[in-house]
Amino acid sequence: MTTETRSLVRRDPEEVWTEGNLELIDELFADDFVLHDPATDGEPRGRDDYREYVETYRAAFPDVEYEVESIVAETDVAALRYTARGTHEGEFAGVEPTGERVTVSGMEQYRIEDGRIVEMWTSYDALGLFQQLGVVPPLEDIGDETRSE
Repeated sequence: MTTETRSLVRRDPEEVWTEGNLELIDELFADDFVLHDPATDGEPRGRDDYREYVETYRAAFPDVEYEVESIVAETDVAALRYTARGTHEGEFAGVEPTGERVTVSGMEQYRIEDGRIVEMWTSYDALGLFQQLGVVPPLEDIGDETRSE
């Protein structure tokens, strides 16, 4: 079962996100799917909310590519570590396109029921992403500013 779980969760970053195969969401995710993302207001619920979530990121970074670094799986739970790369070509979180190529690392934990993803917790380097987009200064610059006051 862990091999099936690993294969199932790998399809999300590789096929849904990288390839943009949003139709696959209906196959992989349960009707009552819930996404837990601390960087998002509220919790996207259901396939349509998740599809909109993916579309938002893919509109901002249309060439996004996910590289799965590792997966650890049990029968009904899998944790996945990834690196995502893409070019900021669309508005994202109020930030107009910068043309910057960004690299972001993150981790996700999936819960599986009856062969479908029912819940996912995601955590990615949002601070690093906004630093690469020039919205937030590098941490060393912030430290220099606070020491000079």
